[in-house]
Amino acid sequence: MHRIALIQTRTPDNQAEAMDALERSIRHAAAGGARLIATPEGSNLLQRNREKLRTVLAAPEDDGVIKGVRVLARELSVEILIGSALVLRPDGLAANRAYFIGQDGGIRAFYDKIHMFDVDLPTGETVRESAVYTPGERASVVDAEICRLGLTICYDLRFPGLFRALARTGAEVIAVPAAFTRSTGEAHWEILLRARAIECGCYVIAPAQGGLHADGRGTWGHSMVVGPWGEVVARLDHDEPAVLFADIDLDASSKARTAIPALKNERVFSGPAL
Repeated sequence: MHRIALIQTRTPDNQAEAMDALERSIRHAAAGGARLIATPEGSNLLQRNREKLRTVLAAPEDDGVIKGVRVLARELSVEILIGSALVLRPDGLAANRAYFIGQDGGIRAFYDKIHMFDVDLPTGETVRESAVYTPGERASVVDAEICRLGLTICYDLRFPGLFRALARTGAEVIAVPAAFTRSTGEAHWEILLRARAIECGCYVIAPAQGGLHADGRGTWGHSMVVGPWGEVVARLDHDEPAVLFADIDLDASSKARTAIPALKNERVFSGPAL
């Protein structure tokens, strides 16, 4: 069994406060025995106003939260997945990017969110991520100390092809750090997480943002760990900041894939015509 921890947070609107909140939770997670700690989407900042966002975005090497988490990983000798940080690319555009930090504080892998959340919600809220962020083009897996970890971010959850591609490369755990809206979270969050776990025969770990944020958005919270058979291993039933611990058995992944060899049985097919 391996102990992991998911950090559920409500990212403040300034980086110093964001890092203070993350540090308290990361230290608590490490003290509780977690070897792999995962944070949500937008762990460094959340800001819906495009003009304000552009004034606070920094390059990864200058971002206070990324730098602070790297120091903590090295000090505590743990691996930390920054579920995503909103960062400035060298070309001046923005990226919604996950970072996997090793025990030495080094960046072992990163992943740019592929699928952009461009939607008009039933609540009247309009979101256009593609107006701010450059989508990624490449899936990413990393060999962590305890598992082979696949990386996704939030809206990627609705695209099962990405998850199956990660599973086919041997991912035993797939991370879904998120800032799900309240309306879509209540309707779809648990259902989709459990479906992806069943389809891929792997653990799905989902650290989430929760509550009402300074920029006016509301996020669902309810961070969750789902096992390879679709069972909920651990969950938070609220949207308040918290640390969720779970003990995972990676043999469960190989057992699930043996019992239902969907990845092996998958076939390439053609059609239908458009």
